[in-house]
Amino acid sequence: MTPIKTLWIVGCGNMAGAMLARWVAAGTLDAPEIFVLNRRDRDLPAGVRQGRVLPDGPLPDAVMLGVKPQQLEDVAEQIAGRLAGVPLLISILAGVEEAALSARFDAQAYLRAMPNMPVAIGKGVVALHTDTTDAAMRERAAALMTPMGLVEWVDAARFDAVTALAGSGPAFLYRFIDALAQAGAALDIPAEQAQRMALAMVEGATLSAATASEPPGALADRVASPGGSTRAGLNVLDDGRALQSLLTDTLAASFRRNRELAAAARE
Repeated sequence: MTPIKTLWIVGCGNMAGAMLARWVAAGTLDAPEIFVLNRRDRDLPAGVRQGRVLPDGPLPDAVMLGVKPQQLEDVAEQIAGRLAGVPLLISILAGVEEAALSARFDAQAYLRAMPNMPVAIGKGVVALHTDTTDAAMRERAAALMTPMGLVEWVDAARFDAVTALAGSGPAFLYRFIDALAQAGAALDIPAEQAQRMALAMVEGATLSAATASEPPGALADRVASPGGSTRAGLNVLDDGRALQSLLTDTLAASFRRNRELAAAARE
């Protein structure tokens, strides 16, 4: 397999920037082989080139779209001609389906990728989908994403749901950690100490769950002794499936928004 060696990134916000940082740090891509097209200069890893116009010369091995989904049409009008024939077009645009990409860009293959923010430290999740049957291209794409963390191929019909879970999920977890720390502060634990303890607790519990032979739900029950303080707290979360219902509604809202973005991109 010939790896992807050259990459152009169109729009480098928080998510694309996290991926870029990981690729360079992991040695997956050499910084001088990366070009970022941005409206203004950003603080990028040393050696990465950037500018307002795409470089002259041969096309790269891959181009990644990192703009907001609502900017797809404008970006396509500006650069689609220059990218015609690129071997692989990668999109991290939430809700934008492969058909919407192929209607605007002429690439040899298209790849939808949905990373999350922990990809910056190699502990993220990247969902992938492509309609291409080119096994070599799929292998190259997966190899490019492997340094980010867990890589999962996903059916197109489930991509919006996976985006709600794995793509948006870190934000929901961050909110939970913050709420947990605030709840500790409400019990008269100093706020900064409560936050440190909440962060350390979540890190440790997550690592334990990742290596355990039992599912997380069983671990929760194992920690909770009958009639104990942990069980009393779990009873609040479990009453009327309160936590389950809250998270179901949360993911459903993200899922609906992904579908709305997809519908807009089809127009």
